[in-house]
Amino acid sequence: MRTVLLGAPGSGKGTQGVVLSKKFNIPQISTGDLLRAAVKAGTELGKQAKSAMDAGALVSDDIVIGLIRERLSEDDALDGYILDGFPRNIAQAEALDSMLEQLGQPLQGVVLLDVPFEELMQRLTGRRTCKDCGAIYNIHLSPPKKEDQCDSCGGELFQRADDNEETIGNRLKVYEEQTAPLVGYYQRQHKLHAIPGTGDIDEITNAVGAVFDNI
Repeated sequence: MRTVLLGAPGSGKGTQGVVLSKKFNIPQISTGDLLRAAVKAGTELGKQAKSAMDAGALVSDDIVIGLIRERLSEDDALDGYILDGFPRNIAQAEALDSMLEQLGQPLQGVVLLDVPFEELMQRLTGRRTCKDCGAIYNIHLSPPKKEDQCDSCGGELFQRADDNEETIGNRLKVYEEQTAPLVGYYQRQHKLHAIPGTGDIDEITNAVGAVFDNI
């Protein structure tokens, strides 16, 4: 299965990607991870990416596409892969399609984890992290037994600086403006499969897995 996982921040892409990668024995490919690995390894593309990041600029689509091309040539990706975090806009989707066509590995399907805006806000603004052990809670959806105290180790819970309502609202606005148009893009290719991203995590995994099984 060659696929892209689409969804807004807080939709559960990362969680589902990890589970599905293990279930189907295909790699979950995160562009953020690819960039960090390339910079650390000092590859040619990694050096170009580091130059851009050191200058405070965005890493160009050409570099990211190059990293993805290299990653897809590895043995573990020959039977399929899950792209997580790319593409983020129409231009990147077109560049990805062109590169995959050259490789003879076009996307077989695109899965959208669809979560209502109100729940995304709850998931993201309600997140609390333990200062000691790193355990994560949500004051709306999975609260600790004692307010502001970790169930596991008793450590103090805190809200990350980027989990405030204004910052999260801005992230979701960027998603709506840049990434949401990909829904129509992949619908026109008859590749989009929208899955409700709410409710039991295992049920969501099963629903996405059913899409993988039937493509």
